Amino acid sequence: MNNNISKELNFKNEKVLKYLPGSPERVELENELSHIKSSFIDIPVIIGGQEIRTGNKGKCIIPHDNKKIIGEYHKAGKKEVEMAIREALQAKINWERLHWESRVAIFLRAAELASGPWRAKLNAATMLSQSKTFKQAEIDSACELVDFMRYNAVCLHQIYSEQPISTKSVWNRMEYRPLEGFIFAVSPFNFTAIGSNLVGAPAIAGNTVVWKPASNAVYSSYMVYKLFQEAGLPDGVINFIPGNPKDIGDTVMVNENLSGIHFTGSTKVFQDMWTTIGNNISNYKTFPRIVGETGGKNYIIVHNSANVEAVSRGILEGAFEYQGQKCSAASRAYIARSLWPSIKENLLEKVNNIKVGSVEDFTNFMGAVIDKKSFNTVKEYIEFAQNSTEAEILFGGKCDDSVGYFIEPTVIVTNNPHFKTMEEEIFGPVLTVYIYNDEDYLDTLKLCNNTSKYGLTGSIYAKDRYAIAECERELVHTAGNFYINDRPTGAVVGQQPFGGGRLSGTNDKAGSKLNLIRWMSPKVIKENLS
Repeated sequence: MNNNISKELNFKNEKVLKYLPGSPERVELENELSHIKSSFIDIPVIIGGQEIRTGNKGKCIIPHDNKKIIGEYHKAGKKEVEMAIREALQAKINWERLHWESRVAIFLRAAELASGPWRAKLNAATMLSQSKTFKQAEIDSACELVDFMRYNAVCLHQIYSEQPISTKSVWNRMEYRPLEGFIFAVSPFNFTAIGSNLVGAPAIAGNTVVWKPASNAVYSSYMVYKLFQEAGLPDGVINFIPGNPKDIGDTVMVNENLSGIHFTGSTKVFQDMWTTIGNNISNYKTFPRIVGETGGKNYIIVHNSANVEAVSRGILEGAFEYQGQKCSAASRAYIARSLWPSIKENLLEKVNNIKVGSVEDFTNFMGAVIDKKSFNTVKEYIEFAQNSTEAEILFGGKCDDSVGYFIEPTVIVTNNPHFKTMEEEIFGPVLTVYIYNDEDYLDTLKLCNNTSKYGLTGSIYAKDRYAIAECERELVHTAGNFYINDRPTGAVVGQQPFGGGRLSGTNDKAGSKLNLIRWMSPKVIKENLS
């Protein structure tokens, strides 16, 4: 019996811990890092709560120590994918009937565990499997993960509370049903928290999920799955199927019960998925909801009224935190010529102090890029710039994969605003700078607008309010998240809901009501009282 109407839930962002030497959180994290490195785990496919070991395995490799393997994972094949879909549909029967407060309680419990006894485990797994520094892991696999779980609960209550107008003779109600069928969630390597939300948002709304995590982040994704299990998530609500994208996608995408896709990854993969859905649209029982966040070619505009110190720090943090592998990372900058000498000097001083190496050394600012393929891709872009007459390497450019997939923070300066590294997504620690004449500010804004097919994040540094307003007008469609006098990274759940347009995705704003309502199919009930 549920004869109650709950009060609205309160939300406060999870506090970021400092991990000072000797602090309890520092000691606990160091111990967990040591434990993971000295252990070896065998990660199964998990369907309906059942652990399945297929024998077709992939390796969990530490990017900054690329000879070290900390685990293996079993890959799902067609048989396991079909089984996962069946289990998701079967689990849906009881899960969608469960009162929403019971669903919410599971994810609030997961948040409580992640903020406390599971915090070190999640952070250490993220540091080692994705080569994140302790700081980057803390804001990802601890704080953002916790915020997603708690804020989704708040948003769910708000949505359910939104009801239509009734009259004295008619009572109108809105019932927010989950989608009919199952959700296919595909998560990236770069944020553990994104994986938690790609499965958590549909599930808290009453859907069941088939989850394919990124192959080079299976270890931390598995920790998230185990967290949900510990919080009391029933079997079959989320089914964990790591594996080769084609093996899984070819089976999932043509299933008649597919009701939605929750995706973060490359634009090309998302386009292929959309094409497959279009080609099979007459075979589905319902029109699948397609929600995705993809690539970015994020920019920084520097007006001649900008603060030099703020710009330099923003470029350094925006371009090089987590090795430039954030979806929102700055990779191109347009800088006013009159400010360039001062910014150049200030930026070079800062970049020269960046330490690159193992994230297990807490003094390092950058770790390694995620894998050999990524290393080679970024290296090719740097070599292209080195061999071009249209660009010069101002700083960095060295790549070394003998121990880990390390790439120096690299600053390229070009005289061609359409230079390859100004237009193409690199997803590594590479920033390209174009110097414009101060009087060409408006033309430069138009240039920025027309340069990229993406529209994820961007920022403007200026004191001149007219210049800021002009930038906002000209670049209105270039960024779903736009920052004024700040770097274009670091969106916080509940404060800056994240997502972009153009070819950066469907802009459904992860961590907001806009995203959550995509996993619902409202039903209106009218009762005549006359």
